[in-house]
Amino acid sequence: MSLERAREYLKKYKLDKEILEFSTSSATVALAAQALHCEESEIAKTLSFYVGEKPIVIVVAGDKKIDNAKYKGEFHTKAKMIPFEEVEKVIGHEVGGVCPFGVLEGVEIYLDVSLKEHEYIYPACGAHNNAIKITVKDFDTIVDNKKWVDVCK
Repeated sequence: MSLERAREYLKKYKLDKEILEFSTSSATVALAAQALHCEESEIAKTLSFYVGEKPIVIVVAGDKKIDNAKYKGEFHTKAKMIPFEEVEKVIGHEVGGVCPFGVLEGVEIYLDVSLKEHEYIYPACGAHNNAIKITVKDFDTIVDNKKWVDVCK
């Protein structure tokens, strides 16, 4: 169902047929980079947090980690990841396939500036064995992001 939500979202931009599916897992940055034969930094990792009770996702370069001080400066609260067992219910995608395509209503999307270090990135598409190759410029155009943030080390 998560894959179908992402596929429907991408269909609006005629990108639904661009989804790459793998016979192996791409659920982690390392596995995705291996499946795609690319650098881990090119994987667009989508992280899920609560800001108060509001769910958000932040898409960051695969080799980056959240900087707690920068996060707190941006969101005025400590970084609190959504527990594993709640992610699909709250965001709309299963862990390992979380992406900004077709998230549930009310989920705010942020893009981290670390993505701008690349021309192309590979975000997941709702499942633990897929991704899409997209330019950062096109990604910015099709994702309904609230704003670009700088919250990584």
